[in-house]
Amino acid sequence: MPEPDPERSAYDPLGPGAHEAISPTGQGGAMDLALEEAESLERELGEGGPAGPREKARSLWSDAWHQLRRNPVFIVSTLLILFLVVIAIWPQLIASGDPLRCDLSKSQQGSSPGHPFGYDTQGCDVYTRTVYGARASITVGICATLGAALLGSALGGLAGFFGGWGDALLSRVADIFFGIPVVLGGLVFLSVVTSTTVWPVVGFIVLLGWPQLARIARGSVITAKQNDYVQAARALGAGNGRMLLRHVAPNAVAPVIVVATIALGTYIALEATLSFLGVGLRPPTVSWGIDISNAASQIRNAPHMLLYPAGALSVTVLAFIMLGDAVRDALDPKLR
Repeated sequence: MPEPDPERSAYDPLGPGAHEAISPTGQGGAMDLALEEAESLERELGEGGPAGPREKARSLWSDAWHQLRRNPVFIVSTLLILFLVVIAIWPQLIASGDPLRCDLSKSQQGSSPGHPFGYDTQGCDVYTRTVYGARASITVGICATLGAALLGSALGGLAGFFGGWGDALLSRVADIFFGIPVVLGGLVFLSVVTSTTVWPVVGFIVLLGWPQLARIARGSVITAKQNDYVQAARALGAGNGRMLLRHVAPNAVAPVIVVATIALGTYIALEATLSFLGVGLRPPTVSWGIDISNAASQIRNAPHMLLYPAGALSVTVLAFIMLGDAVRDALDPKLR
């Protein structure tokens, strides 16, 4: 019978084989098993606890989708957005004319057979230009939102996770950008750009839009990294990359998605505002903001020139805001 180890306590709570399991030779297998158990615990917590014998647990995303499918606001806004995206990609499906083909002899004329929205000052078909104008606005909104969300989430998430001087520096830089008036910044920044494409406008919106999403991502990551399963993974030796990608990011991305969805409609309105002021999109690009700017001086003589592009812009912005509100209600249990 082996002699008892004098350095070991008379009462060993780990049991006779536990020290061998966590010894340097068996540390990797035991740590992997513990990390798998921590991840299983995280999934159970994210799903609202262990599933009962008669009720299947749902994750945050499956529960949100269950709520969205029953929300008429989400259904209506989604169908409207899908329609706008389709006509932005294939405007010829509902408009067979050329938006740049004009006839001055028909200047400011009202609706006629084949031209239900009438003509603008240059004799261009308002219906065709309204349909083709969706392409520029939707492109600017989606590209600017993706750029701002990716940049803001990356910077804000890293700052919130690691903290320290990087977090303080990001906060001060974001405060500087928050202090820049958006319209005034657009007038200064875009007035020196001569390109007629959508990319200068997209770049400007990303430049001024990322601080908002970075602040949302930072706060969400700070909250998520304080959860018990993240602390357990850290105590078990998980690296920063594993914790950030496997535990923190999936549980911190929901607020960013909500804010980005609502911001998309705001970015479309911002593009129209800058185009109205003459520093956003420029001819020959077809844009609702450009058409509204051209129609503003003729609102008394030809109100139809302003009514249709302004109505299309309002409906598009409203659809994205409604979608963002529906997603927010589904992802935030406190609002149910």
